[in-house]
Amino acid sequence: MKNNALVILAAGIGSRFGGIKQLTPVGPGGEIIMEYSIYDAIRAGFKKVIFIIRKDIEKEFKEIIGDRISKYIETEYILQDLDALPEGHQRPKDRTKPWGTGQAVLSCLGKLDTPFAVINADDYYGKEGFKVIHDFLSNPGTSDKKYHFCMAGFVLGNTLSEFGSVTRGICKVDEKGYLTDIVETSNVCKDGSRAYIKEEDGQRDIDFFCPVSMNMWGFTPDFLGELKDRFVTFLDQMENPLKSEYLLPEVVGNLIKEELAEVSVLHTNDKWFGVTYQEDKQYVIDSFAALTREGIYPEHLFP
Repeated sequence: MKNNALVILAAGIGSRFGGIKQLTPVGPGGEIIMEYSIYDAIRAGFKKVIFIIRKDIEKEFKEIIGDRISKYIETEYILQDLDALPEGHQRPKDRTKPWGTGQAVLSCLGKLDTPFAVINADDYYGKEGFKVIHDFLSNPGTSDKKYHFCMAGFVLGNTLSEFGSVTRGICKVDEKGYLTDIVETSNVCKDGSRAYIKEEDGQRDIDFFCPVSMNMWGFTPDFLGELKDRFVTFLDQMENPLKSEYLLPEVVGNLIKEELAEVSVLHTNDKWFGVTYQEDKQYVIDSFAALTREGIYPEHLFP
């Protein structure tokens, strides 16, 4: 059995929070959020971590996390490059926005031949998601001609910010537990144990316990070939050359609609949190302090 890898998307900058939020210390020992993800991934059985970053943060990234992490797990860096485009395509002159999560993962093509999970650098997922995804990837199934992928399905109410509205991928799941659609839903808010969508003319309640995607996926390496082929189509058909993004959920959704893939939604009760707004930072710091006091994590993850 090949060793499963963890791919961490760490090339973005949070415009609402400001700065390189992936490198913001939040743990009792100065840890950043992705250190908790790596710690949980190691405990779940992952053997390698691949950081997808930008060239301009490479030095700082290695100093803050990479050099320490490499003592505990095999570590590799891949640079997401705006100019890394298929033959016959060039970056539009004024394009500065990254091409999106699909192109970020596509940058692993030729460098990754094992099953792999994908997560965001600035999200805390909890240990359960890593365990169920690792177990799935260790035996994804090959009973038919379809791809077999997976996704961690979080409870909506466990993923909402106390400080403002968020966008969430609301999942539709069939009776067999397979994903049928993800509906990107904006302006989702929380009021105690109630979730609602803020609209121009008022509020609309939404199921507090419905499953959502937090961009925590499990793929087999043949997915990279699909990303390569479909990126060409995306570039040929994109509506806005300066802003359009090639996104993982859209690629997965198209594979499902074309009946080329089955995506198992693996339920997790863990509470997500992240730094979406500046006000989230103290909440995240307090949450990691509480998890440390409860013995979920040691005071220093990677001394």
